[in-house]
Amino acid sequence: MKLQVPFVQLPLRFDAARLLSEVSALDHGQWLEHPQKFPGNYALPLISVGGDPHSDAIAGPMRPTPSLAQCPYLMQVLGRIGAVWGRTRLMKLSGHAEVTPHADINYYWRERVRVHVPIVTRPTVRFLCGDAEVNMAAGECWIFDTWRTHQVLNAADDERIHLVADTIGSDQFADLVRRGRAPGHGEFAGWLAEAVTPREEANPVLRYESVNVPVVMTPWELREHIGFLLGHARPHPQLALAQQAAARFLGIWHALWAEYGIDRAGWPAYRQELEAFETYMERFAVSLQLANGAMFMNTLRAMILRVALSDRGLAADAYEPRRSAAVPAMSTRPSGEAKRDPLFDRPVFIISPPRAGSTLLFETLAKAPGLCTIGHESHALIEGLPDLHPGHRQFDSNRLDETIVTPALAEELRQRFLAELRDRDGRPVTGQPLRLLEKTPKNALRVPFLAKIFPEAHFVYLHRDPRQTLSSMLEAWQSGRFRTYPQLPDWSGLPWSLLLIPGWRELIGRSLPEIVAAQWETTTRILLDDLEAIPADRRHVVRYDALLADPGAEVARLAEILGFGWDQPIDGKLPLSRFTVSPPSVDKWKRHAELIEPVLGTMQATIERASRFAGA
Repeated sequence: MKLQVPFVQLPLRFDAARLLSEVSALDHGQWLEHPQKFPGNYALPLISVGGDPHSDAIAGPMRPTPSLAQCPYLMQVLGRIGAVWGRTRLMKLSGHAEVTPHADINYYWRERVRVHVPIVTRPTVRFLCGDAEVNMAAGECWIFDTWRTHQVLNAADDERIHLVADTIGSDQFADLVRRGRAPGHGEFAGWLAEAVTPREEANPVLRYESVNVPVVMTPWELREHIGFLLGHARPHPQLALAQQAAARFLGIWHALWAEYGIDRAGWPAYRQELEAFETYMERFAVSLQLANGAMFMNTLRAMILRVALSDRGLAADAYEPRRSAAVPAMSTRPSGEAKRDPLFDRPVFIISPPRAGSTLLFETLAKAPGLCTIGHESHALIEGLPDLHPGHRQFDSNRLDETIVTPALAEELRQRFLAELRDRDGRPVTGQPLRLLEKTPKNALRVPFLAKIFPEAHFVYLHRDPRQTLSSMLEAWQSGRFRTYPQLPDWSGLPWSLLLIPGWRELIGRSLPEIVAAQWETTTRILLDDLEAIPADRRHVVRYDALLADPGAEVARLAEILGFGWDQPIDGKLPLSRFTVSPPSVDKWKRHAELIEPVLGTMQATIERASRFAGA
């Protein structure tokens, strides 16, 4: 929850020694590793979905685990605070461990506040939130602004243990907040905290949340969340387009609500509009950043797009928390040993010029049980980093090479990918290393950049008849659906679409066929240069015609080469990709023959080179 101040201490003080005695009596085997395996971070669930002592989920009815019943004073603590309780855990931080910097962007924490009651701590434990810092003493009771970037550093040798409870609140809880003190934000002379001593009477009756994820998000809730995000977006030329798209989407959603409400008959229409909205925002809001440093699109997905409709089965055992979280840097091994990436096992990047069929290949391979994806193209993840957006470099191009990579930049980008990964069923994934599958046509200009950040990466070059590709590129420009930089400085004519190539300024005033020919030729020439510079066993070729002719055989070949499992039958033709403008066919390009044939001569050397590389 976003608060007006970083920290608020509630006017309560609990018996930390009594809490510690109860915690120490619990079975040590009940402590769980952090879902993302952050070193030194452990949790013991006290209130969880269905009372499952092994669950860290945040969607479903919250109920006490057996551990809570073994802690009568801890129950009294929760009862005195008096809130409706959601996920509640004991959180342990080993000596010299940390809670890495992050902001809680998930839907669950949009309206929930997090309560901390330190049980074991030291004065050297630092809790940072925004620009503020406090040391929470044992037995105190605190809340903080989870919307701001926050971090915990345990500089002591001893472990730190807090009771950490999420709540939507209550009237009693709100009264405590009103009587709390906010360090650095006012005078609190004479402020006292009530001592809450253990009682021997029966345990209090606690209140637990039962509803926390909508079946269909109401238009009023949707409007509030989208308004909140747009209101916290930093100024950007694309913001107005995002606001217009959001206003249109909200109107469509409200009309569907009036027609269907939560009736399942309306779910296909809801899903269609959600995906159309996401697709539009992926093109026009990828560069937006929020005031707390989170990327707009990442937060839009975590807060709204994944939970606005329950048709994707966000079951309690599958819906794990999302946050913009830091990831451990790649480890190094002693000289002489092979270095292995501890987080990303042989990531697979599909590269090709735009409109060559990469979405079709990506959507097919994403069904493999051994691969995981971020669920969409990576425009926001990559260009959301200021140093990587072409606007930071006077809109030179989408070209990125290894010289721009710093350790901090590499870790941040790896962090962004890891936080977004999901399996083929759309569920967040845990455990490392993970096999990433990724594609966006802009990555055809980023091979050395990606190879530097992901040292085990494999690159799959998708080759398609350039005449067919040029035909699809022409349609993409003309459709208006692929405008990547609609306000490109100095550009005239149709708004710039598809990837931004080096030397694009030389195309100002040129015809559309000349523009797309230059896009294809420049992209293909650069990607072939880059592929030839990496080890041969990490570059692979797929021919689009072979994929269409016998998709089962081609996917099986790829699965064997790249070393991932495959358990999906492929009978007949592959389904069209979601970005298809018109159905593919071998001769479709001929409808644009009079536009394409005059420019083929300027591309001939690269056409022949690509054909040789692909073995076509």
